[in-house]
Amino acid sequence: MAEKVLSKEGKSKETAVNPRGIPVAPFVDKVEDYVSSRAEVEGTMRSFQEMISKYQFMEINTQRRSAGLKEKIPDIQKTLDMVRFLRTRTSESEPIETTFELNETLYAKALVSATDEVYLWLGANVMLAYPIDEAVSLLESKLSSALEGLTNCEEDLDFLREQITTLEVATARVYNWDVVQRRKEKSDEERSGSRKESTDD
Repeated sequence: MAEKVLSKEGKSKETAVNPRGIPVAPFVDKVEDYVSSRAEVEGTMRSFQEMISKYQFMEINTQRRSAGLKEKIPDIQKTLDMVRFLRTRTSESEPIETTFELNETLYAKALVSATDEVYLWLGANVMLAYPIDEAVSLLESKLSSALEGLTNCEEDLDFLREQITTLEVATARVYNWDVVQRRKEKSDEERSGSRKESTDD
């Protein structure tokens, strides 16, 4: 997958992205492709630092989303298992005694008869009645989406860490190139200074 972006020259060029549209960080093989003089070093390094910050922001958001899904998946699975169990009960089945949670530390006992309808919390203080088969298919689709979302989050986290590392290496390469250029300039100045002294003598 690729999306169009403008290069420094204003020409349109393609940038590779992952399946969720996160762009691939530029890999700096030759520093000269990114900076032609020492004057461009600071701007290039600032641009890399901004990209690192954006990737880190995306990483934090993805970690939060992943944590939320890890919390949600066991709840959906537990609810699905319970609804499947209720589906196996027939009208001839004896009522079963169960303990259910009213609040975090408050539980109550109940006799549960065979039923063809269940009530599901949808969030935001909303509860709806569903026929059991409909409830099972709804919960299966919610579980499937949550598991897919978690897989995508894990892939994205690996991808984002890789991009951050790539940019950190790129920043180090540009910095090292700048140090080498500075040394060359200094040695050139010293050589030209010593030549002047020898010609003055």
